Amino acid sequence: MTKSILAFLAILCSTASFAQGNACYWQQHVDYTMEVDMNVENFQYTGTQQLVYTNNSPDELNRVYFHLYFNAFQPGSEMDIRLQTIADPDGRMITEDKESRIMSLSETEMGYLHATTLTQDGNSVSFSEEGTVLVVELASPIPSGGKTTFDMNFKGQVPLQIRRSGRNSSEGVALSMSQWYPKLAEYDFEGWHADPYIAREFHGVWGDFDVKLTLDKKYVVGGTGYLQNADEIGHGYEAPGTKIKKQKGKTLTWHFKAPMVHDFMWAADPDYIHDTTQVPDGPMLHFLYKNKPENLENWKNLQPKTVEAMQFFNKNVGPYPYDQYSVIQGGDGGMEYAMATLITGDRKFGSLVGVMAHEMAHSWFQQVLGTNEAKHEWMDEGFTSFISTLCMNQIMGELKDNPFENTYKGYRNLALSGKEQPQTTYADRYALNFAYGISAYSKGSIFLSQLGYVIGQDKLMETIRKYYADFKFKHPVPNDIKRTAEKVSGMELDWYLTDWTQTTNTIDYGIKSVDADGTSTKVTMERIGLMPMPLDILVVYNDDTRETFYAPLRMMRGEKENPYEGIQRTLVEDWPWAYPTYDFIINKPLSSIKAVVIDPSQLMADVNLENNVWQAE
Repeated sequence: MTKSILAFLAILCSTASFAQGNACYWQQHVDYTMEVDMNVENFQYTGTQQLVYTNNSPDELNRVYFHLYFNAFQPGSEMDIRLQTIADPDGRMITEDKESRIMSLSETEMGYLHATTLTQDGNSVSFSEEGTVLVVELASPIPSGGKTTFDMNFKGQVPLQIRRSGRNSSEGVALSMSQWYPKLAEYDFEGWHADPYIAREFHGVWGDFDVKLTLDKKYVVGGTGYLQNADEIGHGYEAPGTKIKKQKGKTLTWHFKAPMVHDFMWAADPDYIHDTTQVPDGPMLHFLYKNKPENLENWKNLQPKTVEAMQFFNKNVGPYPYDQYSVIQGGDGGMEYAMATLITGDRKFGSLVGVMAHEMAHSWFQQVLGTNEAKHEWMDEGFTSFISTLCMNQIMGELKDNPFENTYKGYRNLALSGKEQPQTTYADRYALNFAYGISAYSKGSIFLSQLGYVIGQDKLMETIRKYYADFKFKHPVPNDIKRTAEKVSGMELDWYLTDWTQTTNTIDYGIKSVDADGTSTKVTMERIGLMPMPLDILVVYNDDTRETFYAPLRMMRGEKENPYEGIQRTLVEDWPWAYPTYDFIINKPLSSIKAVVIDPSQLMADVNLENNVWQAE
């Protein structure tokens, strides 16, 4: 291939509209090598980082950015000010007097993360801190296809546990070390994502991590990556029957390697119990939790449930790609990381299983399908909520007909509140935490459960499996799940993605009238909301026999299969969206009809259920 053709392809890719399925898709790559010394007396640490950055973009880069997340935990930071000014602050981050916990941190309690030296390929670079972002002007540009090596010395202080990461949590966990190292910002087809750390979650560059952690030898460590020196460390990581030599000195160095991840988390505590459980034909599970007598039974019983959850997700989404997963007590609730999660552990058993299932599901929807959580938080939180709800319904024996009932209630509450914002809103710029939470978790979950209503449940699950197979270890965007569903179902679904995620249009269909039409019955439907949908309509007769009528949406250009096995379905004419009313005929007299019901599955997120049912007087 000639250089001119290669140049043409580079120009083509640089100007293309980048659907992730595009043949021009690219993503950056990083290789981290870090050595860190942690002082567990004052919770300060120093480290070295060598980062090899591969620029797979079609662009020449003259600048890069690093995230310095711990700088958020300082009085006057953007996180602190937002906490003081938002109408409904996160309860974990405020005092009993409703004041920001960050604003009162002393110099020894706050967090910080600073680069002390930084070079690019051995040459000094100009860099400056802007809150939680390090701005680096390069010594020399990184050409398209080129590599460069950054060498950095850094220092940090672990803040008191405020949000996600920190020291001395309310449950007594010493170190929850997430967002702790200088992390290169992501650059993709949209440009740089050097977002300040205000409240929401993350976006990272795929790569390999080689990390050495040195700290007090009494501490037990768990987190991302495979321990390379397990037989030297012990603490439950050694091979069965291995005799651990007594270590001289006061510290141990833990050496971890993590392939193809976009973050690295670790936690440590001197009182961790460490258990392991093997998933049949799956990964080794590690459990690290505090030695509290009142919680031991729950943590022991959690372990077989974690095996069941792993097997459920493997079957219904796709194979977990790593050989290890760790469930670790730490943090301030539940938060997903590469190959591991931090969860609070002082919980009732059902709650403990629930938070484990949700955070483990993130291993697929975020840690392998690496969506940008700052822009498309509904794709990871919502999809995770969907699949973990199904998982809990099975492994806890709940077996509800509609396990999403409360999810729909939460969405309707938001939709009718007047406070909803489109799901395209940048995660930190929702006016209320309430609006963000329902939009990301509930409305994001309904995107999938309602998609199953549109295309059929079998097609939905096939879509999820194909989406995972096609986009694992990439950075999928909303169009990718839509195009996957289109390919699986044969339907056109742009209207669905647009109205549900890019607007606050609501669904409201009603039964306007049911009237005699000679020996037949005419049913008149009305569309009140702006969002279009196909309709399943159940007719119940006086003899308790049932029949459904299916009115496809014209712009779908297709129909789903009959979702109600054993109930006759009549396919009626497509309903074009612009028509506010729609009639269909039941070839039976009005006197034979007991009731007419829109969407008996209740998987369509109609905001007014009162006009969905007609009953004979």
